[in-house]
This record gives sequence, structure tokens and C-alpha cells, in this order.
Amino acid sequence: MTLGLTAQAKIIESTTLVGFGEAKYPDNFSHFDYVNPDAPKVGKVTYGAMGTYDNFNRFASRGVAAANTGQLYDTLMFSPSDEIDAYYPLIASKVRYSDDYTWLEVHINPKARFHDGKPITAHDVAFTFEKFSTEGVPQYRVYYKDVKSVTAVSDLVARIDMETPNREKLFSLAQGMSVLPKHFWKDKNFSEPLSEPPVGSAAYQITSYKAGQSVTYELVEDYWAADLPVNVGRNNFKQVQYDYYRDDTVMLEAFKAGEFDLRQESSAKFWANSYTGANFDRGFIKKEEISHQSPQSTQGFVFNTQRDIFKDPKVREALNYAMDFEWMNRNMFYDQYTRTRSYFQNTDYEAKGLPSKEEIAVLTPFKDSISPNVFTDEYQPPVTDGSGRIRSQMRKSFALLKEAGWELNNKVMTNVETGQPFEFEMLIYSPTTERIAIPVQKNMKRMGIDMKIRTIDTTQYVKRWRDRDFDMVSATYSANPYPSPNLMIIWNSDYIDSSYNYAGVKEPVVDYLTEEISANQQNPEKLLTLGRALDRVLQWNYYIIPQWHISQYRVASWDKFERPSTMPRYDLGIDTWWISEDKAAKLPEKRR
Repeated sequence: MTLGLTAQAKIIESTTLVGFGEAKYPDNFSHFDYVNPDAPKVGKVTYGAMGTYDNFNRFASRGVAAANTGQLYDTLMFSPSDEIDAYYPLIASKVRYSDDYTWLEVHINPKARFHDGKPITAHDVAFTFEKFSTEGVPQYRVYYKDVKSVTAVSDLVARIDMETPNREKLFSLAQGMSVLPKHFWKDKNFSEPLSEPPVGSAAYQITSYKAGQSVTYELVEDYWAADLPVNVGRNNFKQVQYDYYRDDTVMLEAFKAGEFDLRQESSAKFWANSYTGANFDRGFIKKEEISHQSPQSTQGFVFNTQRDIFKDPKVREALNYAMDFEWMNRNMFYDQYTRTRSYFQNTDYEAKGLPSKEEIAVLTPFKDSISPNVFTDEYQPPVTDGSGRIRSQMRKSFALLKEAGWELNNKVMTNVETGQPFEFEMLIYSPTTERIAIPVQKNMKRMGIDMKIRTIDTTQYVKRWRDRDFDMVSATYSANPYPSPNLMIIWNSDYIDSSYNYAGVKEPVVDYLTEEISANQQNPEKLLTLGRALDRVLQWNYYIIPQWHISQYRVASWDKFERPSTMPRYDLGIDTWWISEDKAAKLPEKRR
């Protein structure tokens, strides 16, 4: 890294960009610690995928894109799986920026190429920003409203200028932008589905497909970035195929019969009872529980708070008592799970105990508009004795509902003012979700509440999800290893139209905290306070009925894989695995 002076602002030149903490790898690193640099690039791996697809544009505003189509394009820089928010050269060879964060220049690697052999240039970078801003999803242009322009200074230098200096947004554009080929996309509407595979730039390209049924990728033989440090030891399968199934049970049976190679299991019931049979007995299929300490995603039944019936936090809190996790864990999940209680599960930012004086100082200006419990109690989801009898929980629920204007009338929960019964719809697309929703539905019924479960296909589901045309869904908030600016898109009211703001949250305190988090990325102590404060507010606002998590990857695979001795901190690292030809030779021909 070098420093200079221009117009009183320091000019920083670097091969890395770090949004949080410090970079782990030096400028001259040869490969990441969690890869085998000598891994062979051989063989084919087939995965199962749920549902169907109807196009190849991952960024379209409608339709369902084929599996992995978001990975067809290389990004300017690459973030490894053993660091938080650190990025290293991929399409970009280096960056230059002013330390007042008013501008940044990205230098393009002159070797960078699209799959059709055309060079990747700064003109493609500028075009990509324009395309995302004018035809991409609404949250993109809202998030990057502080960006004045992205222009091509020369063929190999793209410049980002800020209307308002903002380090995080400046860096995020330079780090993670997927660069589109202008020559392919210039005459196409980026918001619309794409019926043909696009020209990409990454390690794999689509070589064949059966519409809605399967899609096959092949490793690009002359991939220009294969020997870059960020790619050494990665992308080791010569061919990758995704086969689609409409039913998860059918998909599991197909795996056991040898139709595809590897499956990460999400169902405790399947894991406990269904991974048996002749191919397991013969040693063809290996079943593993791989422990980890990664931050956990937050999954739950999410209330659409834009629906009148769910606007009152007391109502949302009351319905939390309908989930008997202890009974479900014992009788359905074989005691494999832990109840989730935080949006920063398994991190230092998880709100535990009572708030610190620093948190209280941050939250006090909003004291009149947030739950008093934020200041006086540690949040915990309701706990039962696991017997299946929830009378005490129902009494607490009834008391809350009465405060919110509802009461039981002839065994039907009824609105006191309108006389309307309490009824809503849980929207799902998977039988697995239906299985975990039915016990909640039964307890709702005991409370006089009619929770209808409606199953639709994935295409309809995605459309209704994007249109926020639902009362409740079962959804997952990605793991938050630290409070990042991305929380704006999920929780801030400026992004109410974002499909990631599942709950439709519009709260001044949440807006303030997410904005402060975005502005304090270089202040670790403040970030700790803000992250825990946000967690408390989200917990006590009952935006979800939280579900559960497990600190293990449950993986079954046909025994032909090898993997590095070091696993990455933040994921399973399948992109570093490789196929052993000796192992594969011992398997039935279909799975070699």
C-alpha cells in the first residue's frame, strides 16, 4: 500500500479492500489457507434442486432463475470464506481512492475476459452500474443513491464518484459488483427473464439444459483467472449439474438411488430415519455431521407487519406462544436443534442479559416508542415443558390479545370492534415447511385462531413474496457475523420495497440503528453497542416466531470426494472439494 497527497486528501493505493477489521492475507499471498492448491480438476458432480426454473437471469424482477446463475459473472474482487468483509483482486488488479471517500478508481486486470473471449473493460463496469440502477431491483438504486457516477476513465480504469462521501457504499461497489458484458446486455431489458444462457465470465459456463428440469455447467478450459490466488485450489469439478425435483421426499429417494452426488440435509426427521439402505450398507454413501461454530442464520415464521392484523406487536407476541418448540424438538426433530433467539446468533453481537449503559444511551431517545422490556429484561422465546399441553402459554397469549382488542367468543378469537374472526394465511411451497407449520396451526386452532396453510409452486411463491402478497411466510435471514451496512436493505424503511425486508418493517428506531451501523463500520466499540441494541429492538418487536438452528452441517455424499484438512470459518467450503478418481472407481458407474 502506498500513500500520496493530492489536493490535501491522501490517495491510497491497495490490492485489498476491507470493510471490517484487517486483511488476513498479505499482498503476495499464493492461495487461501482452507484450499488444497494441488487439488485435481476432474470429474462431474450432480446436485438436486427443489422446484423448477424458467429463465437464466438471476437479477430479473420476475421469474425463477436456474440454480447458480448468479455465479456466472466474476466480481471485481473476491471475499474468502474465512474472513469477514475482506476482498482480494479478481477482475480488479488494484484500487486507488481518496481517504475522504469521495472517489475510487478500479484498475481492471488486462487479462480479464468474458467467456466469448472479449476483454472485460471499464466500459463494462460503467454499463453494469447503469443497468442495475435503471433496470435492476428498486433497492439497488435506493442503496446507491449517494453515488454520483461510475465512468470509464480509460479502457482499464473505472472511476466511482460520490455525491455524498460514504466509505461503505464506495467500497461495496468496488468489491462485489458482478460485471456484465455490455455487448450482450445492451439491447436487453435487465429486469426481464432471459430465455437463453447469458455470456458470463466466471469459472463455469452453462453448456446444456432442459428447461425447468436441469442445467449443466462446465469448467471453462481457458478461464483467464484460474491461476489467481483467489481461485487456486477452488472450482475443482470439471462439470456441475443441477437436477430439479418437485418434492423433497422424492429428491431424497433419488439421491439414495444414485441420481445425484451430494445432499446437505435440513430435515431432522430425514436425517434420523431416512439415510439408510443398501448403498449405505455397501459404503457407497457416506453420512457425516461436520461441526462448526459459524454465525447462524435466523429462520422463523415471519409476520407481514404491513397487514392490519399484524401491526400490533402485542398480537405478534401473543402468537409466539403457539409454537411449542420443546415438544417439536423432542417429537419431530430428535432433540437435534437449539431454539434461535437472536439475529446475531453465535456472535459477540447477540443481545444477552440486560443492556449496557452504552446501549441504554443509544436507545433512550426512543424510549416512548419501543417496548419497555428492551430496557428491563433479557429476551427469551417462550419455553414449555415439552408435554404438548400449553394452557399456561395460552393464558398469556389471551391476555395479550385482549389488550390488543381481541377476545374469545364461542371458541373463536374475535375482534371486539369489528366482530371479525382472527384468521390469516401461511404461504409455503414445500411439504417440509408444511410439516413444521402444522403443529403451530393446531395450537393456533386451540387459541381460536384460524391459520390456513396454502401451498403453491415456487414461481407463484417468488412472485407473491416479491409483491409482499402474503400474511406469513417461513423465511430465513442470512447469518450476520457482524452488523454490516447490508442490514439497511433488510430492516430500514427506505427499503420497504426490498424483497429482503420480509416483515415490512417501518420503525424510526430501526432506521436510526441501521443508519448508525452503516456510518460506524470503522468503530468496533460503537458497532458492538449498536449491533446489540438493534438485536434487542428486533427481538422485542416480535417480527418473527423464531425457529431453530444446529451447529453442524449434515452432509451425505456418494463417497468420491476429498476435501482440505482446514475448513473455512464461514461455510462448508464445497468449492474447495475435489473428486478422487480412485474412490470414484469403486462406485456404481452412474456415480463415478
